[in-house]
Amino acid sequence: MLYATTSPADKRAAFRAALGSGELLRFPGAFNPLSARLIQEKGFEGVYISGAVVSADLGLPDIGLTSVTEVAGRAQQISRMIDLPSIVDADTGFGEPMNVARTVQSLEDAGVSGLHIEDQVNPKRCGHLDGKAVVDTDTAVKRIRAAVDARRDPNLLIMARTDIRAVDGLRAAIDRAKQLVDAGADAIFPEAMVDLAEFEAVRTAVDVPILANMTEFGKSELFTTAQLAGVGVNIVIYPVTLLRSAMGAAERTLDVIVEEGTQQSAVAAMQTRARLYELLDYEAYNSFDSSVYNFTLDGHGA
Repeated sequence: MLYATTSPADKRAAFRAALGSGELLRFPGAFNPLSARLIQEKGFEGVYISGAVVSADLGLPDIGLTSVTEVAGRAQQISRMIDLPSIVDADTGFGEPMNVARTVQSLEDAGVSGLHIEDQVNPKRCGHLDGKAVVDTDTAVKRIRAAVDARRDPNLLIMARTDIRAVDGLRAAIDRAKQLVDAGADAIFPEAMVDLAEFEAVRTAVDVPILANMTEFGKSELFTTAQLAGVGVNIVIYPVTLLRSAMGAAERTLDVIVEEGTQQSAVAAMQTRARLYELLDYEAYNSFDSSVYNFTLDGHGA
Protein backbone atom coordinates (compact mmCIF):
# COMPACT_ATOMS: atom_id res chain seq x y z
CA MET A 1 0.00 0.00 0.00
CA LEU A 2 1.16 3.55 -0.72
CA TYR A 3 4.89 3.41 -1.49
CA ALA A 4 7.63 0.78 -1.58
CA THR A 5 9.05 -0.41 1.73
CA THR A 6 12.59 -0.91 0.38
CA SER A 7 14.80 2.11 1.09
CA PRO A 8 16.73 3.87 -1.69
CA ALA A 9 19.99 2.81 -0.03
CA ASP A 10 18.93 -0.84 -0.02
CA LYS A 11 17.83 -0.63 -3.66
CA ARG A 12 21.21 0.80 -4.64
CA ALA A 13 23.10 -1.89 -2.77
CA ALA A 14 20.97 -4.61 -4.37
CA PHE A 15 21.49 -3.05 -7.80
CA ARG A 16 25.26 -3.08 -7.34
CA ALA A 17 25.12 -6.72 -6.30
CA ALA A 18 22.97 -7.61 -9.31
CA LEU A 19 25.40 -5.90 -11.66
CA GLY A 20 28.14 -8.09 -10.24
CA SER A 21 26.17 -11.26 -10.96
CA GLY A 22 26.98 -11.30 -14.66
CA GLU A 23 23.28 -11.58 -15.54
CA LEU A 24 21.64 -9.22 -18.04
CA LEU A 25 19.36 -6.76 -16.22
CA ARG A 26 16.22 -5.62 -18.05
CA PHE A 27 14.97 -2.07 -17.42
CA PRO A 28 11.78 -1.14 -19.33
CA GLY A 29 10.93 2.54 -19.34
CA ALA A 30 8.09 3.65 -17.08
CA PHE A 31 6.00 6.57 -18.29
CA ASN A 32 4.32 7.02 -14.90
CA PRO A 33 4.30 5.40 -11.44
CA LEU A 34 1.51 2.97 -12.35
CA SER A 35 3.45 1.60 -15.31
CA ALA A 36 6.47 1.22 -13.00
CA ARG A 37 4.37 -0.95 -10.70
CA LEU A 38 3.36 -3.07 -13.69
CA ILE A 39 7.02 -3.50 -14.67
CA GLN A 40 7.79 -4.75 -11.17
CA GLU A 41 4.84 -7.13 -11.16
CA LYS A 42 5.96 -8.66 -14.45
CA GLY A 43 9.30 -9.65 -12.97
CA PHE A 44 11.77 -7.25 -14.53
CA GLU A 45 14.99 -6.35 -12.76
CA GLY A 46 14.61 -2.58 -12.81
CA VAL A 47 12.83 0.49 -14.15
CA TYR A 48 14.20 3.12 -16.50
CA ILE A 49 13.11 6.77 -16.43
CA SER A 50 13.65 8.26 -19.87
CA GLY A 51 14.30 11.92 -20.52
CA ALA A 52 12.49 11.56 -23.84
CA VAL A 53 9.44 10.18 -22.04
CA VAL A 54 9.47 12.94 -19.41
CA SER A 55 9.63 15.48 -22.24
CA ALA A 56 6.88 13.80 -24.24
CA ASP A 57 4.68 13.58 -21.15
CA LEU A 58 4.93 17.37 -20.95
CA GLY A 59 4.12 17.66 -24.65
CA LEU A 60 7.69 18.68 -25.50
CA PRO A 61 10.30 17.24 -27.87
CA ASP A 62 13.46 15.69 -26.46
CA ILE A 63 15.78 18.62 -27.13
CA GLY A 64 16.83 19.66 -23.64
CA LEU A 65 13.74 21.67 -22.71
CA THR A 66 13.01 19.96 -19.39
CA SER A 67 14.49 21.12 -16.10
CA VAL A 68 16.24 19.14 -13.39
CA THR A 69 13.29 19.87 -11.11
CA GLU A 70 10.84 18.29 -13.55
CA VAL A 71 13.03 15.23 -14.07
CA ALA A 72 13.73 14.79 -10.35
CA GLY A 73 10.04 15.14 -9.54
CA ARG A 74 9.03 12.41 -11.97
CA ALA A 75 11.97 10.24 -10.84
CA GLN A 76 10.79 10.47 -7.24
CA GLN A 77 7.18 9.66 -8.15
CA ILE A 78 8.30 6.52 -9.96
CA SER A 79 11.14 5.36 -7.70
CA ARG A 80 9.16 5.55 -4.46
CA MET A 81 6.45 3.31 -5.92
CA ILE A 82 8.66 0.27 -6.53
CA ASP A 83 11.09 -2.00 -4.73
CA LEU A 84 13.18 -2.27 -7.90
CA PRO A 85 16.19 -0.09 -8.69
CA SER A 86 15.61 2.79 -11.10
CA ILE A 87 17.95 4.48 -13.56
CA VAL A 88 17.15 8.02 -14.70
CA ASP A 89 18.28 9.94 -17.76
CA ALA A 90 20.06 13.06 -16.51
CA ASP A 91 20.75 14.39 -20.03
CA THR A 92 23.89 16.55 -20.03
CA GLY A 93 23.62 17.24 -16.30
CA PHE A 94 21.59 20.43 -16.83
CA GLY A 95 24.55 22.80 -17.02
CA GLU A 96 28.18 23.21 -16.10
CA PRO A 97 30.03 20.94 -13.60
CA MET A 98 28.52 22.65 -10.55
CA ASN A 99 25.05 22.20 -12.06
CA VAL A 100 25.91 18.55 -12.72
CA ALA A 101 26.79 18.15 -9.04
CA ARG A 102 23.47 19.66 -7.99
CA THR A 103 21.64 17.44 -10.47
CA VAL A 104 23.25 14.33 -9.00
CA GLN A 105 22.26 15.24 -5.46
CA SER A 106 18.72 16.16 -6.52
CA LEU A 107 18.30 12.80 -8.25
CA GLU A 108 19.91 10.98 -5.33
CA ASP A 109 17.34 12.63 -3.04
CA ALA A 110 14.64 11.45 -5.46
CA GLY A 111 15.57 7.87 -4.62
CA VAL A 112 17.03 6.61 -7.89
CA SER A 113 19.65 3.87 -7.95
CA GLY A 114 21.58 5.21 -10.92
CA LEU A 115 21.73 7.94 -13.52
CA HIS A 116 23.55 8.66 -16.75
CA ILE A 117 25.11 11.86 -18.00
CA GLU A 118 25.95 12.29 -21.67
CA ASP A 119 28.61 14.06 -23.69
CA GLN A 120 26.36 15.90 -26.13
CA VAL A 121 26.47 19.64 -26.59
CA ASN A 122 23.70 21.36 -24.65
CA PRO A 123 20.89 21.59 -25.70
CA LYS A 124 20.99 17.91 -26.59
CA ARG A 125 18.77 15.91 -28.91
CA CYS A 126 17.49 12.35 -29.08
CA GLY A 127 20.46 9.99 -29.31
CA HIS A 128 19.15 8.23 -32.42
CA LEU A 129 18.65 11.36 -34.52
CA ASP A 130 21.17 12.67 -37.01
CA GLY A 131 23.00 15.97 -36.58
CA LYS A 132 24.18 15.48 -33.01
CA ALA A 133 27.20 17.32 -31.66
CA VAL A 134 29.40 16.21 -28.78
CA VAL A 135 31.59 18.17 -26.40
CA ASP A 136 35.36 17.86 -26.22
CA THR A 137 36.98 15.25 -24.00
CA ASP A 138 37.87 17.73 -21.25
CA THR A 139 34.25 18.88 -20.89
CA ALA A 140 32.91 15.32 -20.94
CA VAL A 141 35.41 14.23 -18.28
CA LYS A 142 34.63 17.19 -16.03
CA ARG A 143 30.92 16.34 -16.10
CA ILE A 144 31.59 12.81 -14.88
CA ARG A 145 34.11 13.89 -12.24
CA ALA A 146 31.64 16.43 -10.89
CA ALA A 147 28.93 13.77 -10.75
CA VAL A 148 31.14 11.26 -8.94
CA ASP A 149 32.37 13.84 -6.45
CA ALA A 150 28.82 15.03 -5.71
CA ARG A 151 27.17 11.75 -4.78
CA ARG A 152 26.82 10.98 -1.10
CA ASP A 153 25.84 7.33 -1.35
CA PRO A 154 28.79 5.45 -2.91
CA ASN A 155 26.35 2.87 -4.28
CA LEU A 156 24.61 5.44 -6.48
CA LEU A 157 25.60 4.32 -9.99
CA ILE A 158 27.11 7.11 -12.09
CA MET A 159 26.93 6.06 -15.73
CA ALA A 160 28.54 7.94 -18.59
CA ARG A 161 26.71 8.00 -21.91
CA THR A 162 28.67 8.80 -25.03
CA ASP A 163 27.06 9.81 -28.31
CA ILE A 164 30.32 10.17 -30.20
CA ARG A 165 29.83 6.98 -32.26
CA ALA A 166 27.39 8.76 -34.60
CA VAL A 167 29.75 11.71 -34.98
CA ASP A 168 33.28 10.27 -35.19
CA GLY A 169 32.85 6.50 -35.39
CA LEU A 170 33.36 3.44 -33.23
CA ARG A 171 37.05 3.97 -32.51
CA ALA A 172 36.28 7.40 -31.06
CA ALA A 173 33.47 5.88 -28.97
CA ILE A 174 35.86 3.31 -27.49
CA ASP A 175 38.47 5.96 -26.72
CA ARG A 176 35.84 8.21 -25.12
CA ALA A 177 34.47 5.32 -23.06
CA LYS A 178 37.93 4.59 -21.65
CA GLN A 179 38.43 8.25 -20.77
CA LEU A 180 35.08 8.39 -18.98
CA VAL A 181 35.88 5.27 -16.98
CA ASP A 182 39.19 6.85 -15.99
CA ALA A 183 37.19 9.89 -14.83
CA GLY A 184 35.25 7.67 -12.43
CA ALA A 185 32.23 6.40 -14.39
CA ASP A 186 30.81 3.20 -12.88
CA ALA A 187 29.26 2.11 -16.18
CA ILE A 188 29.18 3.10 -19.85
CA PHE A 189 26.18 3.74 -22.09
CA PRO A 190 27.44 3.66 -25.70
CA GLU A 191 24.58 5.24 -27.64
CA ALA A 192 23.45 4.30 -31.16
CA MET A 193 25.61 1.24 -31.72
CA VAL A 194 24.72 -0.26 -35.10
CA ASP A 195 25.34 -3.96 -34.48
CA LEU A 196 26.29 -6.55 -31.86
CA ALA A 197 29.95 -6.39 -32.83
CA GLU A 198 30.07 -2.74 -31.77
CA PHE A 199 28.56 -3.51 -28.38
CA GLU A 200 31.08 -6.32 -27.99
CA ALA A 201 33.96 -4.01 -28.92
CA VAL A 202 32.99 -1.53 -26.21
CA ARG A 203 32.46 -4.38 -23.72
CA THR A 204 35.99 -5.65 -24.43
CA ALA A 205 37.53 -2.19 -24.12
CA VAL A 206 36.27 -1.28 -20.62
CA ASP A 207 36.15 -3.12 -17.31
CA VAL A 208 32.84 -1.65 -16.11
CA PRO A 209 29.25 -2.65 -16.99
CA ILE A 210 27.78 -1.43 -20.27
CA LEU A 211 24.20 -0.59 -21.22
CA ALA A 212 22.37 -1.22 -24.50
CA ASN A 213 19.52 1.02 -25.61
CA MET A 214 16.87 -1.00 -27.45
CA THR A 215 14.69 1.86 -28.58
CA GLU A 216 12.34 1.41 -31.51
CA PHE A 217 12.89 3.26 -34.80
CA GLY A 218 16.53 3.99 -33.92
CA LYS A 219 20.00 3.22 -35.19
CA SER A 220 20.30 -0.14 -33.44
CA GLU A 221 18.56 -3.35 -34.44
CA LEU A 222 16.21 -4.64 -31.72
CA PHE A 223 18.45 -7.41 -30.43
CA THR A 224 17.10 -10.10 -28.12
CA THR A 225 18.16 -10.42 -24.51
CA ALA A 226 20.02 -13.62 -25.43
CA GLN A 227 21.98 -11.81 -28.14
CA LEU A 228 22.90 -8.93 -25.83
CA ALA A 229 23.89 -11.23 -23.01
CA GLY A 230 26.01 -13.18 -25.46
CA VAL A 231 28.25 -10.18 -26.14
CA GLY A 232 28.51 -9.21 -22.48
CA VAL A 233 25.95 -6.41 -22.17
CA ASN A 234 24.97 -5.90 -18.52
CA ILE A 235 21.85 -3.69 -18.74
CA VAL A 236 19.28 -3.29 -21.49
CA ILE A 237 16.74 -0.46 -21.51
CA TYR A 238 13.49 -0.12 -23.45
CA PRO A 239 13.03 3.61 -22.85
CA VAL A 240 9.95 4.60 -24.85
CA THR A 241 8.40 1.19 -25.54
CA LEU A 242 5.56 1.40 -23.04
CA LEU A 243 4.72 5.03 -23.85
CA ARG A 244 4.56 4.21 -27.56
CA SER A 245 2.39 1.17 -26.83
CA ALA A 246 0.04 3.15 -24.61
CA MET A 247 -0.24 6.12 -26.98
CA GLY A 248 -0.82 3.79 -29.92
CA ALA A 249 -3.69 2.14 -28.08
CA ALA A 250 -5.09 5.51 -27.00
CA GLU A 251 -5.05 6.81 -30.56
CA ARG A 252 -6.81 3.70 -31.87
CA THR A 253 -9.51 4.03 -29.21
CA LEU A 254 -10.10 7.70 -30.02
CA ASP A 255 -10.41 6.78 -33.70
CA VAL A 256 -13.03 4.19 -32.80
CA ILE A 257 -15.08 6.81 -30.92
CA VAL A 258 -14.83 9.22 -33.85
CA GLU A 259 -15.80 6.57 -36.40
CA GLU A 260 -18.40 4.59 -34.44
CA GLY A 261 -19.79 7.09 -31.95
CA THR A 262 -18.97 4.82 -29.01
CA GLN A 263 -15.94 3.08 -27.53
CA GLN A 264 -17.81 -0.23 -27.28
CA SER A 265 -15.76 -2.15 -29.87
CA ALA A 266 -12.51 -1.08 -28.17
CA VAL A 267 -13.49 -2.19 -24.67
CA ALA A 268 -12.28 -5.76 -25.12
CA ALA A 269 -8.70 -4.52 -25.60
CA MET A 270 -8.77 -2.28 -22.51
CA GLN A 271 -7.43 -3.06 -19.06
CA THR A 272 -10.44 -4.02 -16.96
CA ARG A 273 -11.54 -2.18 -13.85
CA ALA A 274 -10.76 -5.30 -11.79
CA ARG A 275 -7.23 -5.52 -13.19
CA LEU A 276 -6.57 -1.83 -12.55
CA TYR A 277 -7.76 -2.18 -8.96
CA GLU A 278 -5.56 -5.24 -8.53
CA LEU A 279 -2.51 -3.34 -9.80
CA LEU A 280 -3.33 -0.44 -7.48
CA ASP A 281 -3.75 -2.86 -4.54
CA TYR A 282 -7.14 -1.31 -3.98
CA GLU A 283 -8.12 -3.95 -1.43
CA ALA A 284 -5.24 -2.99 0.88
CA TYR A 285 -6.39 0.63 0.86
CA ASN A 286 -9.94 -0.43 1.52
CA SER A 287 -8.90 -2.59 4.47
CA PHE A 288 -6.75 0.18 5.92
CA ASP A 289 -9.50 2.74 5.57
CA SER A 290 -12.02 0.42 7.21
CA SER A 291 -9.70 -0.24 10.13
CA VAL A 292 -9.23 3.47 10.72
CA TYR A 293 -12.93 4.19 10.40
CA ASN A 294 -13.82 1.44 12.85
CA PHE A 295 -11.13 2.33 15.40
CA THR A 296 -12.30 3.41 18.86
CA LEU A 297 -10.53 4.44 22.07
CA ASP A 298 -12.41 1.85 24.16
CA GLY A 299 -9.92 -0.02 26.31
CA HIS A 300 -7.09 2.38 25.45
CA GLY A 301 -7.64 4.95 28.18
CA ALA A 302 -8.96 8.48 27.95
